[in-house]
Amino acid sequence: MDDVFRALADASRRRLLDDLNRRNGQSLRELCAGLDMTRQSVSKHLAVLAAANLVTTVRRGREKLHYLNPVPINAVAERWIDRYDRERVRALADLRTALEREPMDSPTFVYTTYVNTTPEKLWTALTEPAFTRRYWGGVALRSDWRVGSPVLWQDEPGGEFRDLGQRVLVAEPFRRLSYSWHGFQPEHAAHFGWSDEELAARLGERRSRVTFDIAPYGGFVKLTVTHEDFSPGSEMYRAVSGQLDGSGGWPELLASLKSLLETGEPLPEPRPENATAQG
Repeated sequence: MDDVFRALADASRRRLLDDLNRRNGQSLRELCAGLDMTRQSVSKHLAVLAAANLVTTVRRGREKLHYLNPVPINAVAERWIDRYDRERVRALADLRTALEREPMDSPTFVYTTYVNTTPEKLWTALTEPAFTRRYWGGVALRSDWRVGSPVLWQDEPGGEFRDLGQRVLVAEPFRRLSYSWHGFQPEHAAHFGWSDEELAARLGERRSRVTFDIAPYGGFVKLTVTHEDFSPGSEMYRAVSGQLDGSGGWPELLASLKSLLETGEPLPEPRPENATAQG
């Protein structure tokens, strides 16, 4: 946490984070355009932010895109805000500086965390129904995890496995997993209090995709989750990023995954008034 505060102590680095907060996923060239600094200076500042895990990068062809990573800011919230009896989910929802709404073009959500486990155990947690049920709010995911195969959802033990149209796109065991995401379902309308017209409008959003990149990092595993290809102004993006009231999104789900792998127990279920739902 000391690295986070040292990184935030510099006004130029805070400005870089502000730029990414306004528009995530910028290249070095784009970030330099709005600053009165040399390219070398911006690169050095970004390296400090990356070392503090405040910025994560994703390769897109020949470019390296930079994303604001909310994990350390969430850690600050958990350490101090929770002292004032604020729920974890409420804290995540209130972190608007880390999860600000994206512009109206197609947004991308990127989240990096470090888990004290092995690539093999993390892969198992992502792909085995018995594991996903424990940290995914009771939902079991089942697939043979071959490219083109469906990813099926079971909402409760003994229930029917449903095909929501999700398909495996990439499956490289212990390294990379990617699949298409589902659209909104009628139960989402009931949970979020949407009218039939509001649900119908959101059913028109195009199908997005999520990718899990797994890499050894010393004695830990670096997990980067990239959720992308949303419709402009997507409500699904707001749901998975935790910005939609009533949804903890990926930040809450991945915190629960990390807790399960490191302690043997997922995060405790939120109280009913603060219940969350995945997009």
